Amino acid sequence: MSTAAAAPETISSLEEYDDVLSWVNEVLDNGEDDSALGLTELDQRVTGLVASLDIACEDTSFQLERVIDDVSRGVPRLTYDLHFMRDGAVSLQSSLLQVRQRSMNVVAPATGAALDQLKSLDTIKRNMEEAREVLREAESWSTLELEVTSLLAEQNYAKAAERLSEANKSMVVFQNTPEYDPRRALMVNLQNQLEASLSSALVSAINAQDLATCRQYFSIFAHIQRESEFRNYYNGSKRTPLTSAWQEAKISDCEEGAQNDVAAVPLAAFLQKWYGTFLTVLKQERTTIPDIFPDPAPSLSSLFTSVLASVQPTYYNRLSDMVAHYGDTSLRELIVVFKATEDFAVKVEKVFEKIRYTPTPDASPDPTNPTSPPPPTRSNSGVHRRRSSRMSISWRPGAKAPASLGLAKVMTAEDLDWDQELFQPFLQFQTEYGSLERRMLDQALRTLITSEPTHEEKDQARLLRERSVDVLSVAEESVDRCTSFTYGYGAVGLVQALDGYFQTFVDMWTANVENDTAKTRSVETTVSESDLADLDYSQDDWNYFQTILHLLSSTRALSERLTAFEVKLRSQLVQIATKFRQAREDPQHFPLTSIKGEAQLLEQSTLNSAELHALLERVDPESSHDHLQPPPTPGFRQAALAAGPAPLLVDARASVASLARACQTALQSTILSPLQKHLAAYAASSLWSAPGDPKAPQTVTGTDLQLPTFSTSPSDTIQRVAEGMLNLPRLFEVYADDDALSFSLQTLPNLDVEMLKSLVETPAASEPPSSHMRRASVAAPPKPPTLDPEVVSSAWLASLGQTLAAYLTADVLPRITKLTPAGAAQLVSDLEYLSNILRALNAASDELERWKQYVAMDNGQGQKKMAEDALDDVFQAVAKMRGWR
Repeated sequence: MSTAAAAPETISSLEEYDDVLSWVNEVLDNGEDDSALGLTELDQRVTGLVASLDIACEDTSFQLERVIDDVSRGVPRLTYDLHFMRDGAVSLQSSLLQVRQRSMNVVAPATGAALDQLKSLDTIKRNMEEAREVLREAESWSTLELEVTSLLAEQNYAKAAERLSEANKSMVVFQNTPEYDPRRALMVNLQNQLEASLSSALVSAINAQDLATCRQYFSIFAHIQRESEFRNYYNGSKRTPLTSAWQEAKISDCEEGAQNDVAAVPLAAFLQKWYGTFLTVLKQERTTIPDIFPDPAPSLSSLFTSVLASVQPTYYNRLSDMVAHYGDTSLRELIVVFKATEDFAVKVEKVFEKIRYTPTPDASPDPTNPTSPPPPTRSNSGVHRRRSSRMSISWRPGAKAPASLGLAKVMTAEDLDWDQELFQPFLQFQTEYGSLERRMLDQALRTLITSEPTHEEKDQARLLRERSVDVLSVAEESVDRCTSFTYGYGAVGLVQALDGYFQTFVDMWTANVENDTAKTRSVETTVSESDLADLDYSQDDWNYFQTILHLLSSTRALSERLTAFEVKLRSQLVQIATKFRQAREDPQHFPLTSIKGEAQLLEQSTLNSAELHALLERVDPESSHDHLQPPPTPGFRQAALAAGPAPLLVDARASVASLARACQTALQSTILSPLQKHLAAYAASSLWSAPGDPKAPQTVTGTDLQLPTFSTSPSDTIQRVAEGMLNLPRLFEVYADDDALSFSLQTLPNLDVEMLKSLVETPAASEPPSSHMRRASVAAPPKPPTLDPEVVSSAWLASLGQTLAAYLTADVLPRITKLTPAGAAQLVSDLEYLSNILRALNAASDELERWKQYVAMDNGQGQKKMAEDALDDVFQAVAKMRGWR
């Protein structure tokens, strides 16, 4: 038949299809084999079909126009027709009332009574029939026990199941009656007898792989509402070898008594073998379960979960024992076991993927007929309708499969819970990842610290550099453990563990510098004693100075390595944030884990917290902006770039700053030690109790001639201290180019922050950063500017001056017990002289200025000041020395 001749029939067949693409494929197929159909013939058929459709469209349009014209002409008469119909309906209603009245008059009263009696008799008959059925069902209960017992004795289990099923349907008759409970108990008792009679035979059939018998027994159990018991028998028989192997295994890292057993193996090695046996059982059951159960995938999942739920000791207990055995390093072994479990889960997922598309039986076997044919299996159940290979044209994701394919419902991963049951034991340890990681890092740190130092490691600065490399190498492995064990959900615990780990390491060195400065090891000096002989430094002072200076340089190197590690850590966290965002936007193509049940457990755990998402948004600016919000303005971006990324290792950075401060304090203590020695006896000087008043007029003895008064000269102690302060710039000329002194100037003791800001030159902020620098600044913090040696020297001299002034005002001057007017004049002269020296070093001290101001007051000014309410500590100390209170 040609395409043109078949066009009317072809077009008319379109009404029989709900799917246009299926109709197109069927028409193009035209009942011929796909392999015999060439592209040329297919093109001719498509061309003919398009031409037929064009002609049909034109005919349909012409007919539609005719219909529209007819309707347009008939609409004006519609009102008249409706009015005519209404008048006819009113006339008909009147006629019907008349007919009804006449019929009532025609029928005799006796006839009406006879009809009512027939109606009553019909109702009685119907009720009696229903009562008869109820009585028959009730009568059957009297012989139910005897019949079922006889059938069980004859081993006619299918007939017994049918009889119990019929009796169970009549249980509703006795609902809310005293007979219900006894009959219910009898029903349960008979079902138990049937189950007991079948149990041994069922177990034998399961062990013998007798699929036909198992399928028949499943139908029997389903008839008596014992389907779950059948599954228990089946799963119990199949899981016995696996649970026995689990229970009898000797695990060296889980059992105390098995550690010395030569046959004992670690848990990871045992699981590799046990998982292999488990997978073999699942592959075998994939081919047998569909021939027994109507729901193959859920049945196989039930078998899987029953194995994990039946093992003794439990999976979680074995993991807990292993963690207790390995202690602080248990995380490493946990990851090994976890990865082995993931590999096993991937293989199991492939088994379930195959069983989800298993054909289902057309009908259940008849329990009353043991010889009834079994349901078709995958080999004999073909599709009822041949599909062309071109059918893939109409196949779309999410489209429903044709009902004629005879395939089971396609099960999705969410319909099964085997994967969650498998990974549930690991969830508790995953939520504790942060503490496990910290324990492992601390153990590694203790190993590094307690390792035997060699003769080359006597230099503490060099030892700090080498150990910092080892510490950072250990920390780099933590990110891999986080992604392997928690897929990034443990990022918060990772950052906290690393932060505390680095903090502990740095605090050890800080404590050594603060508490063990007297035991520092000497190194060869680079400054000759003749160059700075007037500073009164001993050889030990110079050795200690250089030791701490080298340690400060190592601290700078540690800070740079820590910054580089933080950049790498931030980059890896950005990758985790990207994976999270992709999994959230398109979970089908970008799954976070290969097993969906594992991802669901992690998503529902406490690891998926607001703190985690805040951390990921902080390291990944792209994920912090909602797609519905407008993009940030350029000004906002430049402000964010200027501020730099927020630090991740906050406590570690604070510890490095503390170590730098401790080194700087030790250096300053060494530099100022000769000056502080001069001031040690300054408070006990006899100058403060000298008699006389320098402001009183002086006369020559025996005459009235008055001598002029001159200002008091600074004391020898203050002059030596001032000379030492003036010699300090020479010291920094020697070490001005040392990078160690320019490190962490903001932590210098007693240094004014505003003064430091004025010294440090910041780069111009008017020039916008390039696109490359803009991308790099997101990941890396801005590098500190290179400081001029003069700036470094000025900052150190200012800090030294402030430190010396603080020592003088806090420790020395308050120890003066008495000040006479002459002693006060001498002290004012000393403080004025020292204040001028400190100003020259950019180290002006407000505290020193107040001491000078209050000491310079005479008795009248002091007594007047005493009358004020608010008196600071300095004035109260001076008032006590001067005797004003």
